[in-house]
Amino acid sequence: MTTFLKQKGGYKKLRVYQVSVIIYDITFYFVQHFLKKGDRTIDQMLQAARSGKQNIAEGSQAATTSAETEIKLTNVAKASLEELLLDYEDYLRVQNKVQWKKGHPRFEKVRAFARSQEISWKYPTLLPKCDDEVLANLCITLIQQATYMLRHLIEKQQEMFLQQGGIREQMSFARSKNKYHNEKFD
Repeated sequence: MTTFLKQKGGYKKLRVYQVSVIIYDITFYFVQHFLKKGDRTIDQMLQAARSGKQNIAEGSQAATTSAETEIKLTNVAKASLEELLLDYEDYLRVQNKVQWKKGHPRFEKVRAFARSQEISWKYPTLLPKCDDEVLANLCITLIQQATYMLRHLIEKQQEMFLQQGGIREQMSFARSKNKYHNEKFD
């Protein structure tokens, strides 16, 4: 039997998903410790962080039957993280904190840490040791890396769609192939 439904959904292995989990966890800690209770920004930041993570997972799961949905949800994840990026930049600006950019002494250090594999197991113990400026800059760096990876993932998803087509094309091809196979051996 010809199968046309290739199982997808291995999102937990995607580096961008792993980074989005870290972004969510840091954001959860950040809003609990550095924003005032009742501030609407708390819910907005948590929702944007959650949406980034969840839409990567949901898009990956939907890929089995819909390339269109996969691409759309991956783009929603990117847009959500870009919204969260603005929240962190706004926080630093209104709190008169410094956003670290190239040339800042701490920029390269935090960027290297954000790219490393060790961040996955070190960040939970570092959270209580960091102030708001450090955490905001770490999250900004992680978000920039995640949106970069998501842009490339969307490009790859588009290429896959152009090569393999959508579910209807795959179903028609599988049906034709199966019909040809059955006629040939009858």
